[in-house]
Amino acid sequence: MRVRLRLFAAYREAVGSPLVELEVGGSAAASDAWRGLVALYPQLARFPAPAFAVDDRYVQPDHPLREDDELTLIPPVSGGSVHVALVDGPIRVEELLARVRHPHAGAVVLFLGTVRDNPTGPRVLHLEYEAYERLARAEMERIAQEALQRWPLVTLAMEHRVGSLEVGEVSVAVAVAAPHRREAFEAGRYAIDALKVRVPIWKKEVWEGGARWVGAEEPSDSSAGESPAQRVP
Repeated sequence: MRVRLRLFAAYREAVGSPLVELEVGGSAAASDAWRGLVALYPQLARFPAPAFAVDDRYVQPDHPLREDDELTLIPPVSGGSVHVALVDGPIRVEELLARVRHPHAGAVVLFLGTVRDNPTGPRVLHLEYEAYERLARAEMERIAQEALQRWPLVTLAMEHRVGSLEVGEVSVAVAVAAPHRREAFEAGRYAIDALKVRVPIWKKEVWEGGARWVGAEEPSDSSAGESPAQRVP
């Protein structure tokens, strides 16, 4: 199918036109259109990935496109850019890294939180994540903006899974690009620590023989009385 891409600022100058028509697959998403455009205009690869809008409304990178849609590709504004998202499928780490790639970044730090099994006791079957989505996205955005104000960052991207995750899957990812490694490490740690405390995302641990929502139960007085899931981070 054919979609129209509207370009601004550095994207427009790199392509030489504010509008481009592009052929994409029948099940293409917004991020697929960006990749297709970069394939046609390799000079775009030096820029960070855009935010997306359809019909003057921001949409997520996995937003499905329809025939004759006009997709606006929005470059990062001055002072650094952020991307936050809740996703119900696997986090695409390479796409997240592409979002923070920038010619002014001398350091890129990536944190991945993964589901792990319990080293002792009953085997962990899976984790379930539930979010108050609108508030969670707003708080993730707020944390990202705080990091941009505290450190001289170029870009920051955060994504968190919702739904059921198996052992070994990535539950949360934070990517930070900065001119130097110290700022990138410090901002990345701040972002993930604040996310774990402030963002309304709840985790249910399911193991052989039981389950519990983390934080919803008071811990036992002694470790001998813990449930197996209480020992799983």
